[in-house]
Amino acid sequence: MFLKAGALSLALLLASRLLGLARESAQAAAFGTSGLGDVAVLMLTLPDWLAGLLASGALAYVLLPHWARQPRAAQRATQRAVAWGLLALGGALGLAIWLGRGPLVALLAAGLAPDLRGLAGQSLGWSALALPAALLAALWATRLQHERDFVGMYGANLVVNGVLVAALLLIAFNDPSTQGLVQLGGYFLLAMGLRLGWLFWRQRARPGLAAAVIRRDETMPEIRNEAPGMQRPGLPLVADPRQRSVPTPAHLPATSVWLWAALSAGLPLALPFAARSMASSGGEGALATFNYAWKLVELPLILAIQLVATLAFPAITQAFARDAGAAGQPGADATQAVRNAFALAWTLACATAAGLLLGAPALTQLLFGWGRMGPDALARVAAWGAAGAWGLLPQALIAVALTVLATQGRMRWAAGAYALALGALLAAAGWAGGDGLRLMGALNAVLAGVALGILVALGPVVRRWLPARLMVVTGAALGMLALAQAAGALPASAGQGMPALALALAAALAMVGLGAMAGPDLRQALRR
Repeated sequence: MFLKAGALSLALLLASRLLGLARESAQAAAFGTSGLGDVAVLMLTLPDWLAGLLASGALAYVLLPHWARQPRAAQRATQRAVAWGLLALGGALGLAIWLGRGPLVALLAAGLAPDLRGLAGQSLGWSALALPAALLAALWATRLQHERDFVGMYGANLVVNGVLVAALLLIAFNDPSTQGLVQLGGYFLLAMGLRLGWLFWRQRARPGLAAAVIRRDETMPEIRNEAPGMQRPGLPLVADPRQRSVPTPAHLPATSVWLWAALSAGLPLALPFAARSMASSGGEGALATFNYAWKLVELPLILAIQLVATLAFPAITQAFARDAGAAGQPGADATQAVRNAFALAWTLACATAAGLLLGAPALTQLLFGWGRMGPDALARVAAWGAAGAWGLLPQALIAVALTVLATQGRMRWAAGAYALALGALLAAAGWAGGDGLRLMGALNAVLAGVALGILVALGPVVRRWLPARLMVVTGAALGMLALAQAAGALPASAGQGMPALALALAAALAMVGLGAMAGPDLRQALRR
C-alpha cells in the first residue's frame, strides 16, 4: 500500500520537503531572527496556512470518499463547483485581510517594533493577493491525490520552494533589508502562479481530467466492464454505453459534512500557528525563532507521518467502501489497512523523535548556522525543536485515526477534540508567555489529549487496529534514550557536526529495527 506509490513519487516528496527546509534556511540567512524575519515568516506562511485551515485537509476528508462513489463525469462537475466556491472565498478573505491588516499584524506578531508594523501590513497585502491561488491549488492537489498522481502533488511544492529559495538567496547576498522584503512579495506571487500552472498541466496530462479544469462540456461517465444493471456495493450505477452523454450536475456533500471536516482539518493547523503567535510576545524575532524550531518538527511530521496517512487514505477509503462487515463493522481488508498505517506511522514517529532528540543542535547548525543567525538564536531553535519532538508520537496516532473518521463521516469528534485543545493552549498563554520551551510542552500535552479523545471516538474496534506490542517496545526504547541523554550517558548527543548527526541517524534506524523485531505488523506494512 505504501511502497507501491512509486520511488519517483517518494523521491519528489523528499526533494520538495528538503527544498522547503532550504527555503527556511535561506530565509534565516537573509533576515535571521530579526523583526524583518518575523515579517517574512508572516507573509510567506499566511496564505498556505489559511488554505490549509479552510480547505486543504477538508477537501481531502470530504472529496476523497465522495469521489470514490461517483462516476468520473460527476467528479468533474463536483470539482468545478468547489473551484468556483473556493475562488469566491479566497477573494472575500483577501479583501478582509487587506482592510484589517493593522489589527491583524498586532494579533499575529505582537512583538514587532512599531516602525515595522507598516511594512508588515504591506506584506499582508501580498498574502491577500496569493490566497485565492493557494485555495485553488489545494483543490487541484486533492484531485491529483484522488488519482494517486503523487508526482503531480509533490512536484507543485518543488515549483514554489524553488522560486522562493532562489529569491531569498538573491536577497541574502545582495539586499537583506526592507527593500529586499518588498521584492520578496513579488517573487512570492510568481511562485504561487507557477504552482497553479504545474497543477493545471498535470491534470490536463491525465486522461479524463482535462474537462474538470476549465472546460464546461461533459463527457460520458466512465464505464466498467460489467453486465448492464450490475453494480458493485457502495458505488452508484453508471450510464449504459449505448446511452447518449448528458450533462452531469455536481452533487456536493452536505454543508454539515464540509463544516466538520474543515474544523477537523483546520484546527490542527491552528495549534502551532497559535503557539507561534504566542511566542511573538517574547519580543522581536521570537516569532521567527519558534517558526524555525517548529520546522525541525514539521519536516519529519510531513515527510514520514503524514506521508503514511496521505498514501494510506485512498486505500483505506476504498477498503471501507467494498469491505463492510456485519453490523457495519469494517471487514478484514479495512482492518488490515488501518493497522498497517498505525504500525508504520508510529514507528516512524519514534524513529524521527529519537533522531531529533539527539541531533537537534547539529541539525540546527547545519540548516541555520550561516547568514544572520547568531549562536544564541541557534541554541534556542535547537532546544525548542528537541522539546517539540515528543509531539510526533500523538500526531502519528492522530494522522491515521483522522483518515478513518473521515471515511466514516464522523469528523465532528475530531473537531471537538481539537477545539478543546486550542482552548487549553490559549488558556496557557499566561503561563507560557513567550517561552518557546513551555509553548512546545503545552503543544505536546494538548496533542496527547487530542490523540486520546480521537482513539476513544473510534470505539472498541480500535483495539484490533493498534499494534500494541510494537508501540510499547518502541515507545519504551524512546523513553530510555531520553533518560540516557538527560543523564549524560550520551556525550556526543549534545555536540554538533557529522558525529552528532551520525549518532542521531543510528538511533532512528535502531528504532525502526526494534519495530521490525517487535512483531509482524511493521514488516507487513512495508510489504503491502
